[in-house]
Amino acid sequence: MTARQLHEVEHDGEHGGKAAQLGAALRAGLPVPPGFAIAHEHVDAIAHDPAHSSVRRVTEAFAALGGPVAVRSSAIGEDGASASFAGQHATVLGVICGQTLVAAIKKVRESAHAPSAIAYRKRLGLDGTPRMGVVVQRLVDADKAGVLFTKNPMTGADERVIEASWGLGEAVVAGLVTPDRYRVTRDGRILERAAGDKDLAIRLRADGGTHEVEVDAERAAVLCLADADLAALHQLALRCEGHAKAPIDLEFAFVGETLYLLQQRAITRAI
Repeated sequence: MTARQLHEVEHDGEHGGKAAQLGAALRAGLPVPPGFAIAHEHVDAIAHDPAHSSVRRVTEAFAALGGPVAVRSSAIGEDGASASFAGQHATVLGVICGQTLVAAIKKVRESAHAPSAIAYRKRLGLDGTPRMGVVVQRLVDADKAGVLFTKNPMTGADERVIEASWGLGEAVVAGLVTPDRYRVTRDGRILERAAGDKDLAIRLRADGGTHEVEVDAERAAVLCLADADLAALHQLALRCEGHAKAPIDLEFAFVGETLYLLQQRAITRAI
């Protein structure tokens, strides 16, 4: 099957670690946006032959899912217990048609061969040609978004660390803003709220893709997460930990009061 629904993916041997993690999260009832996964051999076929039958099947799956979507890397070995590849591989946001979907799949695949990604593989002792699966996931048009660590990645303290900003989470992940920062105890008590400087937001474009939108100075300095948001994130972290069985970091998004889990991975740095 060229495009397998995310909830059906159980192992990372063909579809990659990210797809397997999202599949497990969906089966656990976590609030993951729907999507599908493309195995690495089909990603290779799409990259090498625009007339391959995999192209038609993937664009059909995209039409059934509906856009806009995010096209994410899911390399074999990515987001596992020992390697996250966070920031090494490309993500393409706001894909709205089959033609740009195919181009996005090719871009994600090519990112596995970038010098920085190859160097990261060498540091991990990973030999051989990279095998890149791809996740196509309905894109949440977030009001606010960010990342959550279930254990402090800097100190190792047993507390949640949350960073968030207005708009799509790419502003946080790519380091485009100084996000708000929060620390929450394991029992949900708020230890710290520190406002950042969130002077821009990443938003979807109606014609596809994303763009940067200026945030006025007053709103840039206001905390974007309310106590109710932090409580919801704390509960989500508990649920994620319940099936991950290890410290993780996750990406989240709020649309109004609705919280979505976009992806999760093991914290691989030494803590």
